[in-house]
Amino acid sequence: MSIPSFDEKAPRPISDLSTQDGATLTRLVGVMRRLLAPGGCPWDREQSFESLRKYVLEEACEVIDAIDSGNRDALREELGDLLLQVVFQAELLRAEGRFAIDDVIEGIVHKLVTRHPHVFGDVQADTADEVLSNWEKIKAREKQGRGLLGGVPRSLPALVRAQRIGEKVSRVGFDWPDQRGSRAKVHEELAELEQAIQNGNAEEYEEELGDVLFALVNLARHLDVDAESALRRTIDKFTRRFTHVEERVRERHGGWGATGEEPLPLETLDGYWEEAKRGESNK
Repeated sequence: MSIPSFDEKAPRPISDLSTQDGATLTRLVGVMRRLLAPGGCPWDREQSFESLRKYVLEEACEVIDAIDSGNRDALREELGDLLLQVVFQAELLRAEGRFAIDDVIEGIVHKLVTRHPHVFGDVQADTADEVLSNWEKIKAREKQGRGLLGGVPRSLPALVRAQRIGEKVSRVGFDWPDQRGSRAKVHEELAELEQAIQNGNAEEYEEELGDVLFALVNLARHLDVDAESALRRTIDKFTRRFTHVEERVRERHGGWGATGEEPLPLETLDGYWEEAKRGESNK
């Protein structure tokens, strides 16, 4: 096993983009094997699949943040961090005698080739919808005995999971033909939520609220809107406006509860909120 050289300089592109073929993945594998070897890094050697679980999620989320920021240098770095998690876990599995990184890569290569018969075979698929339909049929044959929704991870954020479930069942025809049915379902669920609230049953209106959220995600899908991204944008907007409110409270009132008085009147805070909205519309 070769040990990569140590270089404090920031990484630079190692070759022309057109010639890069992934050959340097072996350097990352070499680094990881050295870290996990006797005399390597004590922290790395203590890790397990369970301890690394949170980092997989964090690194994936940081990739998403880099995509949203439009910063390609940040995206390069975050993709590297995510790739590290793949190599790290593959090395732990090598230690267990199960498989290693080449087996992981071979598995995904095989999957891509077999699920793209319109590229590597003689199947005809001229549109993205036809490709997805073929993909689901091939996947169903490969995973006979597993339900259609079995491949949707339970650990996904709830909005993402709901939208993926809607996409899956839609591909086999379990869906409204257009957004009208989905919109009607939203109104139906809202009415049931209102009735549950009037009944005063906490368990009942928690269930009905879940139904409303699920219906809204389905409507988002019919409108070709990513529900998770839409909510993230709204959260960012709320955070931006509330930051303005907080600045005004600090400037004009000395901060939250600075004088020991009761909370500021909602009318005052709402006025600062409207200032923030006007400021955004004037940009």
